[in-house]
Amino acid sequence: MASSTKKDYYEILGVPRNASQEEIKKAYRRLVRKYHPDICKKPECEEKFKEINEAYQVLSDPEKRKLYDMYGHAAFEGAGAQQNVETNIPPIEEILREFFEGTPFDFETIFERATGRRRRARRRATRGEDIIVPVEITLEEAFKGTTVPIEVEREVPCESCQGTGYDRRTERPCPTCGGTGEVVQGNWFIQVRQTCPTCAGTGRIAEECRNCGGRGTVKRRETIKVRIPPGVRDGSKLVVEGKGHAGRNGGTSGNLYIIVKVKPHKIFERKGDDLYVDVNITFPEAVLGTEIEVPTIDGEKIKVKIPPGTKEGELIRISGRGMPKLKGSGRGDMYVRVHIDVPKYSIFSKVLGNGKKAEELLRQLQEVLPKPERVIERR
Repeated sequence: MASSTKKDYYEILGVPRNASQEEIKKAYRRLVRKYHPDICKKPECEEKFKEINEAYQVLSDPEKRKLYDMYGHAAFEGAGAQQNVETNIPPIEEILREFFEGTPFDFETIFERATGRRRRARRRATRGEDIIVPVEITLEEAFKGTTVPIEVEREVPCESCQGTGYDRRTERPCPTCGGTGEVVQGNWFIQVRQTCPTCAGTGRIAEECRNCGGRGTVKRRETIKVRIPPGVRDGSKLVVEGKGHAGRNGGTSGNLYIIVKVKPHKIFERKGDDLYVDVNITFPEAVLGTEIEVPTIDGEKIKVKIPPGTKEGELIRISGRGMPKLKGSGRGDMYVRVHIDVPKYSIFSKVLGNGKKAEELLRQLQEVLPKPERVIERR
């Protein structure tokens, strides 16, 4: 879905932009009860909940929320499909587990009472780690935008075992518990049920995958092309969803974060979306005014008028010649910072061929010029 047609994530969850994490979680919980496909059987609920889940993924993560507040949907779409926020619908039991995690309530008991069935124990899914890669680009590339190849070594699901860590062909019921996942200890009067120590409650056992050694993941080097949008700033962080290390036991993959470093430019200085260029003019040009040619970041040269009486350090604004605005349309401005090139006394002597004559002319000029204020008041 193009970012121009996407709804605002805050509007989807029905919360204000300054909502706390607790308010966001409450809003999501309310929408889960209303639209999750395991609860709502209407055909439109599935698409509606995909939209809700996507918004919650971003706003519940402080880092992603910061990127969204800065750049909008473009923060997750700069690299095409690789940067889209995942929209898969998680099972209702995973959502309930997240809600009850860290509370005094037992999730397994609540799930069994709510659904009427007992869950077979399984290893806890863990999210994969993120990968952070710095990328250095030129100011011209930051102006136009560019695509850079990022080479990373990442953990990916083992193809031999599909990420399970064991050989499915050797899977069989646990001989200790008979496949129930529990063992019963005691006598006819008192019985205690405990998680089976052999299969850890799964009810199944199998041999480790020989390809991954039971980890469920293997290392792989790959090159990922990342689109850096025009106007990106030094220190900007771009995210490629799902291109970090693979998760364990069915957990989601981490993300790839690109930290952009913009090289200093030999001509232009950047401040926000504005650019500054320094130029030198002669003393007569400062007094009389002139017109000079100045380069721009897009490779053109433009004529800039220097008004008569220009002072050292004065700024001349050229509208719309700065950097593209990353969030929004248009460009910043370019400022021409003027410096007056005052020649050394020896140059006057060389030009006039007479040191005393040069000194006399300068003293005459000194007499007719108005005296400046030595101390400048701050305004």
